[in-house]
Formats: sequence, structure tokens, C-alpha cells
Amino acid sequence: MADHLDFLDSNVVLSLLSSDVSKANRVEQLLTADPVISVQVLNEVTSVCRRKLNMGWDEIARFLELVRGFCTVVPLTEEIHDRGRTIAERYQISFYDACIVAAAVTAGCRTLFSEDMNAGQIFEKHLTVRNPFQSA
Repeated sequence: MADHLDFLDSNVVLSLLSSDVSKANRVEQLLTADPVISVQVLNEVTSVCRRKLNMGWDEIARFLELVRGFCTVVPLTEEIHDRGRTIAERYQISFYDACIVAAAVTAGCRTLFSEDMNAGQIFEKHLTVRNPFQSA
């Protein structure tokens, strides 16, 4: 999986549904580079689509199918869970954010696109957080 350099956080994937056309367009651009997501991202997106956006199950399934068609999906494993706990403690971030970081690191990604984490932060010497909606 070393070809995959970019990992998308759930907040970035959800921007596809944004009324902000420039954000949605930016995410579409990121999807053309065969990014990586994890099952946790799929779970978080599903939860937000159902709870906050009041989407029906069929609509959610179609949206996730579209996203999965562009992304490599890595599983949520015991290794990622354990690594996530270590990362949460080491970097003092939430456990769920740490599991996203752990999945990205395990997949060999170099960039984690997230709107919620600290842009510029480097995890585990190789993974840099970037806000895809800010200028470089």
C-alpha cells in the first residue's frame, strides 16, 4: 500500500455533502488521487449522515459506495487499536483521532487531510496533518 500517500479524515469526506461548493470540489480533487480511508471513517460518516443530516439508509449506502469507489479502505484491526492507544497517550489527542492517525500510519500514508486536527502536526515522524481547505 506504499503508493497511497494521502489519508482522508471523516470530516473531509463529509465535505462532499457540503453546500460549500469550493469544499466539495476540493474533496473531489483529493478523491482522484486514490486516497486511503479506514473503516472507522466509514463508521463516522455513517453516524453523521444518519444523526445530523437525517439521511435514509439507502441514501447513506449510495454515498458510501461512491466514496469507496475512489478510496482504498483499510480495516480497523487490533494493531490499529493498540497503536491508537499509544498515539493518544504520546500526543495527547482523542482516542478516536489517534485511531485515524494509527490507520494512516499503518497504511504508509504521508499526509492526513483533516479539518479538525492541527495542520502541520507530524505524527510518528512521517505523517503530516494538512487542512485541505487552507492554502499551502
